[in-house]
Amino acid sequence: MLTAGEVAGLIVAMFWAILVCFLAVVLVRLARLLTQTSKMVSDLGDRVVPLLEDVTATVSEANRQLVAVEAIAKDVKQVSGHVAKVSDVTQTLVTGPLIKVAALGHGVRQALGARRSRGRSAPRVLEGRRS
Repeated sequence: MLTAGEVAGLIVAMFWAILVCFLAVVLVRLARLLTQTSKMVSDLGDRVVPLLEDVTATVSEANRQLVAVEAIAKDVKQVSGHVAKVSDVTQTLVTGPLIKVAALGHGVRQALGARRSRGRSAPRVLEGRRS
């Protein structure tokens, strides 16, 4: 039979054998993971380059469009300034004479009303309308 020291040595040897097998499995899986990761990174690099080229082209086109929009906005601002000036001139040309015509009409009505009231001494009352 085996002595206590031999049994202890056998247990330690089996423990080390199990540990080495476990570590070998872990290392194999880690190697597979690293292989797949490096493959995925290279595939990603192959896909990123065209994507970055597309992004660069898109940004360049957007910048070109923004320059065109800026020119349009500048022209719209200039046109709105001209429209405001034309509106002010139109208001001055139309409003001034209209006020003068309205004042003249009011003055004429006042003059005619004063002239009529001088000609009458008492107000006339309609005979059929007495209440």
